[in-house]
Amino acid sequence: MLGLLLSLVWVEGMQAQGKHPRSGRRIAQVMGAAGADWLERSERESEENPTRAIELLRFQKGMVVADVGAGSGYYSSRIAEKVGPTGKVYANDIQPEMIQILKRQMRLRQVTNVEPVLGTEQDPKLPAACCDLILMVDVYHEFSHPVEMLRKLRESLKDDGRLVLLEYRKEDPYVPIRPEHKMSLKEAKLEVEGEGFRLEKVMEDLPWQHILIFKKK
Repeated sequence: MLGLLLSLVWVEGMQAQGKHPRSGRRIAQVMGAAGADWLERSERESEENPTRAIELLRFQKGMVVADVGAGSGYYSSRIAEKVGPTGKVYANDIQPEMIQILKRQMRLRQVTNVEPVLGTEQDPKLPAACCDLILMVDVYHEFSHPVEMLRKLRESLKDDGRLVLLEYRKEDPYVPIRPEHKMSLKEAKLEVEGEGFRLEKVMEDLPWQHILIFKKK
């Protein structure tokens, strides 16, 4: 049932954009705004354990974080609570409809330290050297221009900042996600390190996803 639901969600989105020039990985289509309810599903906690993911990333008060591909703001609002009123979350998405949904969610949750940012497929439109941490949750594999995006994200990351990918594990056939929406550790390392990062840490504490932490070389 979950596999069918995911198929319907992504059919509503944009079309796939070919293959990655380094790894040959098929780039997945983008989830459309019609899938926003799926991002907020009650089962997400048991399936993905976002509470544990946020705990493992050790957000601190006053941090500046970018949630790239934020969608409805599911992670953005939770991170905003961790970084507190002295911190800030840039919630980025490339779809105006998703940005409107995100704004509505932040109003409903009375979150005031999230700044929505409408980016493009090649530029997240984040300030230079602004972020202590840039997070992408099940998003990187959908980038139609991954090389350009990683270069821009690197410019927005502080020298000691962290770039974090959460990606469904391609190595695990029991993760009930379409193959093009999964990534292997080998693929992620090859692609991201090729754009001026180094893989610092891998955490496999979540039910379905890798947590991959990169820093600037």
